[in-house]
Amino acid sequence: MSRILIVEDEEIIRHALKKVLARQQFEVVEAGSVAEALVLQPDSFDLVISDLRLPGAPGTDLLSRCGNTPVVIMTSYASMRSAVDAMKLGAVDYIAKPFDHDEMLNTVRRVLGQGAAVSRKPQQDSTAIGEGESLPGVIGDSPVMQALYSKISKVAPTDATVLICGETGTGKELIANAIHRASPRANHALICVNCAAIPENLIEAELFGHEKGAFTGANQAREGLIAAADGGTLFLDEIGELPLEAQARLLRVLQEGDVRAIGSVTSRIVNVRLIAATHRDLLKMCGENTFREDLYFRINVVQLNLPALRERGSDILLIARLLLARYCDKLARPRLAFSRAAEQAILGYPWPGNVRELDNIIQRAVILCDQPGELGAEQLELRQPESQQMALPHADVAKKQPASLDDYFVRFVLDHQNELSETEIAARLGISRKNLWERRQKMGIPRPRGGRQPA
Repeated sequence: MSRILIVEDEEIIRHALKKVLARQQFEVVEAGSVAEALVLQPDSFDLVISDLRLPGAPGTDLLSRCGNTPVVIMTSYASMRSAVDAMKLGAVDYIAKPFDHDEMLNTVRRVLGQGAAVSRKPQQDSTAIGEGESLPGVIGDSPVMQALYSKISKVAPTDATVLICGETGTGKELIANAIHRASPRANHALICVNCAAIPENLIEAELFGHEKGAFTGANQAREGLIAAADGGTLFLDEIGELPLEAQARLLRVLQEGDVRAIGSVTSRIVNVRLIAATHRDLLKMCGENTFREDLYFRINVVQLNLPALRERGSDILLIARLLLARYCDKLARPRLAFSRAAEQAILGYPWPGNVRELDNIIQRAVILCDQPGELGAEQLELRQPESQQMALPHADVAKKQPASLDDYFVRFVLDHQNELSETEIAARLGISRKNLWERRQKMGIPRPRGGRQPA
């Protein structure tokens, strides 16, 4: 059982986080300040999660006292640059407030299970990937995955820009981590940025930095995330969500090798390898003038197409069995095995949410399973989605339901967001615009940049 130390001065946040982690069978200890944390010997824990701003001393003061224990820094968007500075001092990752529980759990599992994306200490050697050899943390030996491993083994040791394409939940960030670890830049930082998660009015300041007084609220100069990745790798997830102005600035960085902060009259030379990822059709977006064609051809040096889970054959069962064993251990349940009917159901389901959906369904099944020994198909609760039903207007929902209300919501929004305004979509769904925005954030459905503006 992994031991986690939470250092947070706000009692409500600290207790809520402890409750979330304890449910996943982690042993959690709390501290309200750096001084309290030091008494608890933070280097004896498996992971330390610390707020950046604490009474008495900042969370970064823990970095030199945690030995080899990884430290994750919690921060707000307003102080994200300080979190990047903390990563340079040795933090393995940062997570922006407010965060949802799944986001925090994914970060914790990644750090504890697969190692940190940014090493606290320089590695002696990069992790080489042989021809056709699988990647650390990536499961599967189907022909389509073998072809992917072969391609990655050739591109990882180079400085070539990589564009990772694939559906949501296929593991694009995991592939980016593996490429970085197998590159000559492995001893330097890997800065991961989800372009869809940062507000549009902040994205340029976050990426390129800004000078003091460059805009309202810029009370001091800040280094951008691109500059923070100097010497290492910058991973831009959901690059299709970048505003056109930010795309133009990024193109200059790639062409000229320099970055200019907002409000600055001078540029800084940077040496950054770019890995980008998207689930959208960027070439189609170029035709719609929502993505720059010159930037598309600049980032599309080597394209890696991640297969959907339904295209990976027997890999699905391999991953499912591993997840089943993992959750049985994590939830302290007796080991279970899939029944033959359950395996057939897994193989026959299209998995629109890919590995992320598979993970959630198996976790739920283990939690709710009462019988020992075998997990049946009925406990997986897999329902075939009916695509014909997904596009039904709101008035027909009561007559014919899709696989779930969440499935209906996702499909309806994706099918109509380019033709309807946010107000019209919310009205069709029978919800408020605020609720529509909140559900977009929760389900990771970014607003299209070329869609209709609110009426």
